[in-house]
Amino acid sequence: MKKSKLVEWIPFLLLSGIALVGCVMSPGKLVTQPGMDTGDIAWVIVASTLVFLMTPGLSFFYGGMVSRKNIISTMLQSFIATGLISVLWIVVGFSLAFGHSFHGLIGSPFTFLFFRHVLDGAPWPLAPTIPLLLFALFQLKFAIITPALVVGAVAERIQFKAYLLFMLLFSLFIYAPIAHWTWNPEGILFKFGVLDFAGGTVVHISAGCAALAGALVLKRRKSHMMKKEMHPANIPFVLLGTGLLWFGWFGFNAGSALGANALAVSAFATTNTATAAAGLAWLFFDSVRGRKPSAIGFCVGAVVGLVAITPAAGYVGIPQSLCIGVLAAVVSNLAVHWKSKSSIDDTLDVFPCHGLGGMVGMLLTGLFASTAINAGGADGWVYGNFTLFLHQFLAMLLVVGYSFLMGLVIFKVVNMIYPIRVTEEEEELGLDLSQHDEQYSPEGSPAVAGPQIFEYV
Repeated sequence: MKKSKLVEWIPFLLLSGIALVGCVMSPGKLVTQPGMDTGDIAWVIVASTLVFLMTPGLSFFYGGMVSRKNIISTMLQSFIATGLISVLWIVVGFSLAFGHSFHGLIGSPFTFLFFRHVLDGAPWPLAPTIPLLLFALFQLKFAIITPALVVGAVAERIQFKAYLLFMLLFSLFIYAPIAHWTWNPEGILFKFGVLDFAGGTVVHISAGCAALAGALVLKRRKSHMMKKEMHPANIPFVLLGTGLLWFGWFGFNAGSALGANALAVSAFATTNTATAAAGLAWLFFDSVRGRKPSAIGFCVGAVVGLVAITPAAGYVGIPQSLCIGVLAAVVSNLAVHWKSKSSIDDTLDVFPCHGLGGMVGMLLTGLFASTAINAGGADGWVYGNFTLFLHQFLAMLLVVGYSFLMGLVIFKVVNMIYPIRVTEEEEELGLDLSQHDEQYSPEGSPAVAGPQIFEYV
């Protein structure tokens, strides 16, 4: 069998092997542990479904901003994470993130291998009123959306199969370790006192920095080198995606209270407040700089607000969330402007919005966190505790450096296994046709092979 043909067989054979192992494993026994609270269970189930909704929301958000010939490929590159990461999480991902700790660095792959002991296991120590299985499924939704975020930086020029391999390696070597450091009680950052309520560090900084690495490895698109102005293909898609993200983010942040309680309500309120403030701040700041107010501007600003409030949502008050939203929007807006003047081709500004947004949120958590909101947290610098701010800053540096360097390594390793960049001809044709033999056809006409010329909406 030719080497190229063998490479095509490997994914199917791996999945088939996993399925065969599943056939012979014990199904386990569903055990109802004492101390379960039906209200908490109901809320976290709902929150899990809300977080799941964020991934198709992200697909619409990204898909609407690329060129029309790349809509389907960009949306699929995000949405496919729902399948790939779900399987990986059950096999070994959850165990690496939340299994028995190895020196605070990574979980044992055998603790929950194939969800072993998840059905009958004791509740997670920080979520004593919900089953361990529900906690694992809630965390799965975070693991799904994180590699999907990276798509925006490498859109319009990455091979689909190569990106699948990147997602797999990213989840194993970037997401799982950082989740373990931050959210496992034995993790090095958890013990250091670092606060990340819902994933500003684990999700957004890790994805944003790996995205920057990917943009550098894949280099620039031809249109970017020619300074050709590219218009969003479908702005209503962006609005729809933003609405789904905003809606789903209530599960992301309020669900991270892991119970139907006052903390969840507070996180819900800070999430909405920061998002609203950031969307307006982006719009108004654009106007100050001489730009017309735009739907894209409000949507991007709102997403930056969602990102920035994520680490802080359960630790800060509602007035402080206004400040977090506005500051994050201004910082990311300026970063997007500066990036547009550089040679870095981060297609949809993942690093300026998610990477920097997560950093701003992490630092402002160290500034504004209050034990009056969450007794399980700590007071920030504003309330006399500089140590928390210092710990947040040092942890941020660690996660930024690790995510970026490991992202570089993973992208280069993937490129050695499977060519990561499409050819010039495939890029010109568009990835929808060159990678998938499909194309976006809003009028309902059938997709046809070969390039099509569309006017932008």
